[in-house]
Amino acid sequence: MRVAFAGTPEFALPALAALCDHHSVVGVLTQPDRPKGRGRQLAASAVKRAALERQLPLAQPQTLTNAAGRAALESWAPEVLVVVAYGLILPREVLTLPRRGCLNIHASLLPRWRGAAPVQRAILAGDAETGVSIMQMDAGLDTGPVLLERRLAITAEHTGASLHDELARLGAAALLEALDGVGCGTLIARPQPAEGATYAAKIDRDEARIDWARGADEIERQVRAFNPWPVAETTLAGELLKVLAARVEPDPDLSQSTDNSQDEGAKIFDPGSILGIRGHSLLVRCGQGTLGLSVLQRPGRRPVSAKDFSHSLDLLGRRLG
Repeated sequence: MRVAFAGTPEFALPALAALCDHHSVVGVLTQPDRPKGRGRQLAASAVKRAALERQLPLAQPQTLTNAAGRAALESWAPEVLVVVAYGLILPREVLTLPRRGCLNIHASLLPRWRGAAPVQRAILAGDAETGVSIMQMDAGLDTGPVLLERRLAITAEHTGASLHDELARLGAAALLEALDGVGCGTLIARPQPAEGATYAAKIDRDEARIDWARGADEIERQVRAFNPWPVAETTLAGELLKVLAARVEPDPDLSQSTDNSQDEGAKIFDPGSILGIRGHSLLVRCGQGTLGLSVLQRPGRRPVSAKDFSHSLDLLGRRLG
């Protein structure tokens, strides 16, 4: 099948590779180069780098809403356009251009978590499972009928990075299956249910700040969801401290830790209070429960285990945040 591809970040790479192995990729659309890093030098997207390596026809229009922006896609004359985290809105002229329409890999079980950040939002919400949906695109935001879906359990070990990578691979395999079904006419898209729709808003850096008054389970999901970006963070004595890994721990026995005075006893139970080290975890009091921080990073330093971190500072009784 003659397939054009539109994508930008690393999430799209497994799908592009799968298409190149099984179909004729006639061209690739990706976003224009963007400034990146401290030097703000223009950097190519992951999809652009992959397309150049494979010597695929490439276009980087600023928009697809005018004829000039659509010129390359029209010249490729694809049967189908596959879209994976492209980042530009497709106007009706593009949606109707390929004979078999436009297919999208979306990293959730639609209609749950339509929008920009379905992977992180699923972890933050404590969802038991997520997956990928292969959708026939329409003019709405992730509202088109679904051709097929594949489910994946979310475990306590999943981070934003690991779940992202698993869903990218799952999506690539599901895409090939969907294209085969579309080509043979055996796969029929079904409308999304009217109930259960939620929106996965883009992640804001401000969401990375830990509020220790929340429950330990909520903060643990925040730490996992925001690894590798934007990374959950707090402060210690006014200095930024990033938390890269954590898990809910049983509450420690503090009966021997609060006998100096009533004031000290009250402080150690305040949210954010450091309760000590257990194994390889730095225990912190939360609004409900105790969180064990296991990997930490100070500004300009490399990530270290909480045990190594504790060797350089007197932490007991101090408060985070």
